[in-house]
Amino acid sequence: MDAIALLIAATMNAGTVLAIAALGLLINERAGVVNLGAEGMMLVAAIAGFATAVHTGSDTLAFAAGAGAGAVLALAFGVLVIWLNTNQYATGLALSLFGAGFSAFVGIGYTQEKLSERPRFEIPGLADIPFVGPALFKHHPMVYLAILLAGGLAWFLYRSRAGLVLRAVGESPESAHALGYPVRRIRLLAVTVGGALCGVAGAYISVVYTPLWVEGMIAGKGWIALALTTFATWRPARVLLGAYLFGGVTMLQFHLQGQGVQIASQFLTMLPYLATIVVLVLISRNPTWIRVNMPASLGKPFYPGS
Repeated sequence: MDAIALLIAATMNAGTVLAIAALGLLINERAGVVNLGAEGMMLVAAIAGFATAVHTGSDTLAFAAGAGAGAVLALAFGVLVIWLNTNQYATGLALSLFGAGFSAFVGIGYTQEKLSERPRFEIPGLADIPFVGPALFKHHPMVYLAILLAGGLAWFLYRSRAGLVLRAVGESPESAHALGYPVRRIRLLAVTVGGALCGVAGAYISVVYTPLWVEGMIAGKGWIALALTTFATWRPARVLLGAYLFGGVTMLQFHLQGQGVQIASQFLTMLPYLATIVVLVLISRNPTWIRVNMPASLGKPFYPGS
């Protein structure tokens, strides 16, 4: 039972990274913008957060630095694709490559650095409950904030006027523009907020999840987060559930290795990515389902004069 509780706890921890990043990308895509630069933004945010934590000792400032780094890169991406109408897919890939190279260069001096001892968090009373306590109530506050974020985003998108406007911009920017809404500014704000959330996810990895800096440490999580938005059909609650599913697959490899299961480590390492491919293939078998749920203008440029 203890092993299962630890697996559940590790699943929530790993899923938090994917959930925060995917929720940020969901905001982008609900506004009609595809940002393939999530991996690069998370890498830059990871080194920004880690460097801040090393020099200040403050996790709060580290998360703020990560969010700021992600927001700045997303803002640059937004200006290029929204105002200059560059290709969203090519620009996103360029951002991802830039982030990988820039973070590797900046992080050279931090590969040997170590953070101070990490504080332990638990919810008093609930953390002492057998099995449930270790599984659910001994996590970093960011784990619970990710759950609240999913709920808050669902309310924002489907219960608020601002959320309705955001979805209208993603579904029919021409109609939103005709009604007087500043489509480009709304999209830029959505892209910047989404980038900030990707930045928080990147900082979480280097400050909490694995408190150190290693070149390329995001290890494809940005791409999995991108796939997760499609898997969840652009709905926040499904994003959260999908994040825990992929987080569980990721942690299962370590659990099996710890139990002495005789499976090649290379196969276990590729499990999360294999699961991503399988899910995308299964979803793609029903294009009508995707078309019904996907924002109609996703990935398409908007020309105010059209």
